[in-house]
Amino acid sequence: MPHTSAHVAQTLARHIDEVFGLMGNGNAYFLDALLTRTSATFTAVRHEAGAVVAADAHFRTSGRIAAATTTYGAGFTNTLTALAESAQAKVPLVLVVGDEPTSGPRPWDVDQIAMAAAVGVRTYTVGRVDAAAATVTAIEHALTYRVPVVLAIPYDVATLDIGAIPEVPGPGRPTPLALSGEYARASLDRLAARLAEAQRPLLLAGRGAWLADASEELGALAAATGALTVTTALGRNIFPDSRYDLGVAGGFGAPAAMDRVRQADVAVVVGASLNQFTMRFGELFNPATSVWQIDTDDRATNARVSGFIRADAKLAAAELAARVQAAGAEPSTWRESVDTTQDRKYDVGTEYASDGRLDPRAAAARLGDLLPDDRVVVSDGGHFIAWANMFWEPSAPDRIAMVGTAFQSIGLGWPSVAGAARANPDSTIVLTTGDGGGVMALSDLDTAIRSAKGRGIAVVFNDAAYGAEVNLYGLKGLEKSPMLIDEIDFAALATAAGGHGVAVRSLADLDILEEWKATPLDDRRFLLLDLRISGSVVAPYQEEIIRVNG
Repeated sequence: MPHTSAHVAQTLARHIDEVFGLMGNGNAYFLDALLTRTSATFTAVRHEAGAVVAADAHFRTSGRIAAATTTYGAGFTNTLTALAESAQAKVPLVLVVGDEPTSGPRPWDVDQIAMAAAVGVRTYTVGRVDAAAATVTAIEHALTYRVPVVLAIPYDVATLDIGAIPEVPGPGRPTPLALSGEYARASLDRLAARLAEAQRPLLLAGRGAWLADASEELGALAAATGALTVTTALGRNIFPDSRYDLGVAGGFGAPAAMDRVRQADVAVVVGASLNQFTMRFGELFNPATSVWQIDTDDRATNARVSGFIRADAKLAAAELAARVQAAGAEPSTWRESVDTTQDRKYDVGTEYASDGRLDPRAAAARLGDLLPDDRVVVSDGGHFIAWANMFWEPSAPDRIAMVGTAFQSIGLGWPSVAGAARANPDSTIVLTTGDGGGVMALSDLDTAIRSAKGRGIAVVFNDAAYGAEVNLYGLKGLEKSPMLIDEIDFAALATAAGGHGVAVRSLADLDILEEWKATPLDDRRFLLLDLRISGSVVAPYQEEIIRVNG
């Protein structure tokens, strides 16, 4: 008869294809059932945090939910930083873990339910009679609320024979938040009237609009109003017509493009939270700009918003476009007068900074020309995140993922490669990381190389320092020695792990990418570019943080 762990594994595999994890006492029988009785794919990682990170990156780069699995105790506690990141980034995934016996904790057990709750994650515990139902409920909860959930299998329940595996309906899928009620309709009417009258309308869209599949509707709204468009870092190229797009908003934005945003008289923000970085710490919009927000949250997410409509991005954009067109007003001609290509240009610096090391802007700009067009970029956290966002424009929002930025964590980069590689089997996966986060997550360098193989590239911005800390505190005069790192030879580490590492000290060294792309896929190895960059070049978004912090 199937045991409890088999009920969980087989039910999970009916709805989730990809599982990432590390085996231990608490999940051994679950993994055995998964691998011998289902068609789900299991990818092994080397650190438990990597299991959650990989499942997280899988969703961010595909929109398809994945699962992670670890043992109990130390295996579970190792996932907490990654779980907190997924919770704050609103990424759905299921973490299947072992847990203490139902008879009570052993000396080495900890209160896993309380720990998960502390980082904003709900736990569903499998019982003797409801293992399949609990599994479906956990998946449904993750999808409905777009959050990670923990599915716990108590140690003394894991191998109990509990009968045939039942067919459990579901999981149900969340329905879009409909526009209903007199207030919502009146608000749409008011906003449509403002857009019809606007001389310089602007649309700003974010990840929420992408998840709502609102691209076509936003394009129609932009055409009906004659609006310029701009996106958050996680909404890049959601608008179908790039001719009128100003690129990314906030600290990653080009200076001229951000000046253009401040000229808008009406701005509509769709599916974007307007955090401090997107808002440039309050400086994104002109004080005279009328700012409206459309979001599924129950209230405006920034004090700068003067009008708020709670609705699904796709439905609201379609309704707005229809109302503007029905009003019979001519679209604004503002965007026809703007050279967005010129506005979106960045300062690329020179090849070398004043200290003789590579200028990260010049290196990133050159890489933007050389990297494969089919790339999916996954980013660790750290000072360097600006360079990929400024110079490696993704073709769609799900072609770049920044795992760690919601929780402001570093060290989650290498296992992100595994999740993105499984989610995008025909694309080149490009990791961007710093030397601090890169060495912190080094246990999963092997995972990245093994999972992406000849489709994988890693770019390490190696400045021999924790760059953000140097910029924020070293420049204030604090002792710098804790902020510095002995220069690590990541190229040698990658080669030792089975990849091909290259130390990059000049722009000419980047030509190795042309050779790599020309090599047949089966003959290629994972390529790591160890960029020996200067720490003296401060990213614009960090300059904003420095200014705000005095």
